[in-house]
Amino acid sequence: MFSVLISVYRKEKPEFLKESLQSVFSQTLPADEVILVEDGPLTNELDSVINEFEQKESTLKVVKLPQNMGLGSALNEGLKFCKNEYVARMDSDDICFPERFEKQISYLKSHPDIDVIGSWTKEFYLDNQGNKVITSLKRFPHSIWENFKYCTKRCPVEHPSVIFKKKSVIDAGGYQHCYLFEDYHLWARMFVNGAKFYNIQEPLLYFRMSDESFKRRGGYKYAINEYHALKTFKKIGFLTNKEFYFALITRFPVRIMPNCIRKIIYTKFLRKK
Repeated sequence: MFSVLISVYRKEKPEFLKESLQSVFSQTLPADEVILVEDGPLTNELDSVINEFEQKESTLKVVKLPQNMGLGSALNEGLKFCKNEYVARMDSDDICFPERFEKQISYLKSHPDIDVIGSWTKEFYLDNQGNKVITSLKRFPHSIWENFKYCTKRCPVEHPSVIFKKKSVIDAGGYQHCYLFEDYHLWARMFVNGAKFYNIQEPLLYFRMSDESFKRRGGYKYAINEYHALKTFKKIGFLTNKEFYFALITRFPVRIMPNCIRKIIYTKFLRKK
């Protein structure tokens, strides 16, 4: 028994949302409820996609927020409606492998001490003909508990690939305001709380990429928000002073460099072809 938690807002493309929901409702192990949070009023096109799935999928439950609250707040609201202890995250533009939930839930059943389980992801974009082009494989270490140094340098799990224990998330304070870093902020607090993480060593999610994806990871605004996030990590004991300054020195130049160079760094050095 597990829930799926998704948030969507008006700037999402309806065709992406449709493909994402299709992958969720085509699993070899289906969820007994899918909580879809509408983060503020949507477009008519997005409403049409959601209405289509509401009519044919009885497990879909839609939570409507009167105004846009941002991802962290929207997920907190949706979490209140999840009745199960295990909650699978999913983004409204990514695509699950058909066996994703079955493999993750199977591992969790045999390893009840795990609080968060993620997987590797395949990053992709659509070409001019609408074909899926795989650009790289994003890998994560299996046991984050045994690879603490990794998660002080990089986010330890891919947010839309995880299934987590609802209680462990709530005990860590849930999603909190940390603009652009809501997920990493949550993982850091959970880690300090003693939560255990694991990544299945194979891809179970297609993660959508574009040039905009790399642009969103740069610029002075992003750099300043990352600085505040790292400062919070140091304050709660997730980072030492040395790790804090090392993160600043290695990350800040990447954030302010031209997008074309940042894209090369991500695709050539931080990913596996």
